[in-house]
Amino acid sequence: MPEDSKLAVTEALRAAILAGEYVPNQRLVEVDLCERFGTSRFILRTALQDLAAQGLVEFQHNRGARVREVSLAEAIEITEVRILLEGMLAARAAERVTKSDIAMLRGLVREMRAAMAKSELLTYSDLNARLHAAIRDIAAHETASRLLRQLRDQTVRHQFSLALVPGRPAVSLPQHEAIVAAITGREPAEAQRAMHTHLQSVIEAFRALTVATMPR
Repeated sequence: MPEDSKLAVTEALRAAILAGEYVPNQRLVEVDLCERFGTSRFILRTALQDLAAQGLVEFQHNRGARVREVSLAEAIEITEVRILLEGMLAARAAERVTKSDIAMLRGLVREMRAAMAKSELLTYSDLNARLHAAIRDIAAHETASRLLRQLRDQTVRHQFSLALVPGRPAVSLPQHEAIVAAITGREPAEAQRAMHTHLQSVIEAFRALTVATMPR
């Protein structure tokens, strides 16, 4: 990795955090990270600052950097913000969708349906993320997409936990099908409503996880 490639270091460390290679509250030891990513402490510290601005890393006084833990309560707040942004993007996507976009979205839904039928939960979760990303791409709203990437990154651990809840795909698949039907039907208002319904369901699922993890 080139010494001056701060962006490459930032993205590589971001990917490692999102993949669970570094877990919440784990210290990020500079010397180890410099060795892993083949970079200098100066570039690494700049990358850590960028990831802190994105909400993935936090600094502790006299203890350096660690992976920031996002609580379920914060994940719910983040999803409440996502409702507004993703609802707008779904409506915008319905206005901009092309024939090739329609084929791609319908293909993703078919793959999601097949993954659910085979109980391939991790595959389903990956397809879920790809579908939301595809809608953002079709909407082509740079500011909203940038904000949503940051918000989704912060909740990736909880999204993963949610994907493994028994029966969750059977709940979310019809919601995704409704979103895609509205977008491919070029119905902006319905696309926005369908996205709101889906993300409100995510909030309710997070609340159920909160109750399930409370001390008894």
